[in-house]
Amino acid sequence: MTKTSFHSAEETFWHSVGVHALFFPLSRWVQPPNNGGGADTSDSKRRLVNLMDTSGLSKQLRRPEAVPATTEDLLRVHGKAYLDAFKKASDAGGGELGTFAPFSVGGYEIAALSAGLALQAVDDVMSGASRNAYALCRPAGHHCLPNEPMGFCLLANIPIAIEHAIAKRGLKRVAVVDWDVHHGNGTQSIFYDRSDVLTISIHQENCFPPGYTGEQDVGTGAGTGFNCNIPLPAGSGHQTYIEAMEKIVVARLEAFKPELIIVASGLDASAVDPLARQLLTSESYRAMTRIMMTSADKLCKGRLAVVHEGGYSEAYVPFCGHRIIEQLSGVKTEVEDPELEFFSSWQPSPKVQAFQSQFVDDLRRLLVV
Repeated sequence: MTKTSFHSAEETFWHSVGVHALFFPLSRWVQPPNNGGGADTSDSKRRLVNLMDTSGLSKQLRRPEAVPATTEDLLRVHGKAYLDAFKKASDAGGGELGTFAPFSVGGYEIAALSAGLALQAVDDVMSGASRNAYALCRPAGHHCLPNEPMGFCLLANIPIAIEHAIAKRGLKRVAVVDWDVHHGNGTQSIFYDRSDVLTISIHQENCFPPGYTGEQDVGTGAGTGFNCNIPLPAGSGHQTYIEAMEKIVVARLEAFKPELIIVASGLDASAVDPLARQLLTSESYRAMTRIMMTSADKLCKGRLAVVHEGGYSEAYVPFCGHRIIEQLSGVKTEVEDPELEFFSSWQPSPKVQAFQSQFVDDLRRLLVV
């Protein structure tokens, strides 16, 4: 069995959000960006692929052909009225149907292909074709609601992949660990009343959706206790994230005993992301991936799928993603992070770290249901 598969498609890099500058809608007073695409450009993803090709990492991975999610797949999560409206607007040249979620002509087909990458990654792992997988999705999916796009997310990639695996592979318990710096509100909403999907979001408090923290939101009905939010203060840094993963995330996974773990892998908690204020380095992502692999080995025969979400530093996202895929595959290349030492020096002082360690302990007790 090939250990790691990598799922990507050039067409997804042609998705355009060019009606925004960063995340401001273009207007009389907002100058259009030079790159024509606002915060969510294709460069960070394309640079990741190019770095993998240059380092030789790509040659060590299984690279299946990309296949779009079908309408049947999409309808398991999204309403027909929304899909019809999305397709109509896409065919007419693009636009925006939700909040901070613009798209251009062909956006519907590109989003379906992006969802297909996540679906294939999960299917590969569930079928045994690969032990673990990475899906380089664009557009992202974790903010998308069943009937409304949001935050650069047009289709709910991970829920679509999960529902496919439930329908076709008999999946009964799946855990989603979302370490994107923004709250995974779409994934949470879709599974909020269900006990077969454990949703965990570790995110910067009050960031996006604006003002949201979420520690009180634990699920409803049958889903009570199966949703967990871990809001961390801005500037938390490497050690606080690792403690939150080890003290809270791992414990929740062990109690749930999933058959599959999916990571919603936003790379926007990095030290230089323009849309958040955390301080992670590329080695932080390697360490968090290692923690998830250890949990997957212990709980679900190593079944782990990593699905790309946000990340807006075009220069640094490739190094963070490369570290994750090196860890998944067990392949160490010659690639060095040129700013690792510099960014590592930005971490909180010992006094602040001690405070944040206590914060994680207090949050762990608060989250017990």
